[in-house]
Amino acid sequence: MSNGHNERREMTGAEMVVQALKDNGVKHVFGYPGGAVLPIYDEIFQQDEVEHILVRHEQGAGHAAEG
Repeated sequence: MSNGHNERREMTGAEMVVQALKDNGVKHVFGYPGGAVLPIYDEIFQQDEVEHILVRHEQGAGHAAEG
């Protein structure tokens, strides 16, 4: 909504997730895109602060994130 001086835009849930990652200093995420998380991936791929690392399955993402 706009009040003439301060213009405010509503964020989508996916935008909020990516902003939270940035705000918390996350530089890399590991994952397997599909289904309900596709809007989050759309947001990740539209910026360059958080890098997505593709894995073959969800368990692999967990192990990769552990280091």
